[in-house]
Amino acid sequence: MRRRVVITGVGPICAIGIGADAFWAGLRQCRSGITALTRFDPTPFRSRIAGQVDDFVPRDFLDARQARRLDRYSQLAVAAARLALDDARLAPSVCLRESLGVYVGSALGGLAFAEEQHACYLEQGLGVVSPLLALSVFGGAAPCNIALAFDLRGPSVANANSCASGAIAIGEAFHLIRAGHTPAMLAGGVEAPLAPLTFGSFALIRALSTRNDTPESASRPFDRERDGFVMAEGAALLVLEEYEHARARGARAYAEVLGYGTTNDAHHMTAPRPDGTQAARAITLSLRDAGIPPSAIDYVNAHASSTPLGDAAEARALHLALGEHATGVPVSGTKGYYGHPLGASGALEAALAALALERGWLPPNLNLERADEGLGLPLIGGAGLACRPRWVLTTAFGFGGINASLVLGRAPGT
Repeated sequence: MRRRVVITGVGPICAIGIGADAFWAGLRQCRSGITALTRFDPTPFRSRIAGQVDDFVPRDFLDARQARRLDRYSQLAVAAARLALDDARLAPSVCLRESLGVYVGSALGGLAFAEEQHACYLEQGLGVVSPLLALSVFGGAAPCNIALAFDLRGPSVANANSCASGAIAIGEAFHLIRAGHTPAMLAGGVEAPLAPLTFGSFALIRALSTRNDTPESASRPFDRERDGFVMAEGAALLVLEEYEHARARGARAYAEVLGYGTTNDAHHMTAPRPDGTQAARAITLSLRDAGIPPSAIDYVNAHASSTPLGDAAEARALHLALGEHATGVPVSGTKGYYGHPLGASGALEAALAALALERGWLPPNLNLERADEGLGLPLIGGAGLACRPRWVLTTAFGFGGINASLVLGRAPGT
């Protein structure tokens, strides 16, 4: 028996807002949060802009000891988990703690903190290196620190599936609940990549936008003048809950998770498969998992990283998977708002899709000055679109050719 799974809490942290309401308000303002990079001196790099979360204060979410002991990667993770649990009004009972688990995706985990500590080691030796380094750098540090913070004893899993990591974490947690293994999960993505070498490695392969003079217009999904993505930090954890469990405690549901699919291009480590076939297959698998036809999708929140190759390959995938419906369904890529937080992006955009389903408004493609008409997609522009979709598709694609797709629907009874 397949159980129904709903989203009862969202905990987004990004350049346009922290928490569900602030995030939604940032979207409605239709303004970018991308700025000049100030976390370190970016002068040596071609790209000098980023989606920073400058108003994140760890002590707003963690006690003094936690804030001292955790690096930024784990700080963001615990904060996003707290936001999601508070939003869901879920205080895990002793019984629920035994089964409530944490699935987190991150492309880079605690790599930025490792880079910082390596610099300390080179300058002053091992004696000045944080004794917590070994406990901070691995991807599993985030779900483990969340489990410790909230005494959650269910399955704890991290994945490092590049920019599809957050979406995959949600999809796998969804399947776990649907199969009856647990009544609830925290799932999503976290990324804290803003350190010189980590950032510079992406600049080195010319993946990043170089519109340094106008950072707010640098990320331009599906625009003819797009020239690369804008790296960002961020996090989003969702509370996924078995529907009857949520209903029994009187929880509000934002949306229902209906389908999940993932594939690999098996083509190239950085370039997507040009024909989009495997990305399309991930979408098709998620639709099949949801049990709905392509023509049912009312909105696509696209991965749309703002790279010339990536956006074109995704457009081909949408045409293959949705057929003629691809020319009529509203599409937006929302990284123009907050940049590309790598493994956190799929989770952040799943949170956005859930809010859109509940609140009846679809965000536009920011900085869409000259749409790439060759892509053949009906792109949302202007001030967005007042629309209450029934079924939403959200995609996430990453280095290594990793593809993931989620289908969300309106919450039961709405």
